Amino acid sequence: QVQLVESGGGLVQAGGSLRLSCAASGRTFSFYAMGWFRQAPGKEREFVATISWNGGSTYYTDSVKGRFTISRDNAKNTLYLQMNSLKPEDTAVYYCAAEKGRYGSGYNFEAGDFGSWGQGTQVTVSS
Repeated sequence: QVQLVESGGGLVQAGGSLRLSCAASGRTFSFYAMGWFRQAPGKEREFVATISWNGGSTYYTDSVKGRFTISRDNAKNTLYLQMNSLKPEDTAVYYCAAEKGRYGSGYNFEAGDFGSWGQGTQVTVSS
C-alpha cells in the first residue's frame, strides 16, 4: 500500500486559485498512475483528473478542462492539482488516489481502479 496525504485545500472566492498537493510514501510512487477525485455533499465521488505513471499523459473531466492542471514530481513523491478560475460548483472534498496496477496510462476514471486513497482535503469556493 502507498500512503497518501493531501494538503492545500481551503476557502477561496470564485475566480481564485488553489494548488493541492498529495505526498506519497510506501510503495514506489513513480510506478503508479495517479488521480484526483472529489465528493460534494450529497453526491457521489467523481473523477477530476488522472496522470500516467511517468507524467506523459493527463486526462480531465469536462467541467475542469482548461482550469485545472494535474502534475507530478516523481523525485519528490508528490502529486499536484493546480486549480484556477475556481467556481462555487468546485466545492468538495478532494482526494488523491493511486491506481492498483503498475505503469498505468492514466486512462482509468473509475474509483474502483484505484487502490490507495488519501484522507481528503476540503475546498470551498464562495460566490
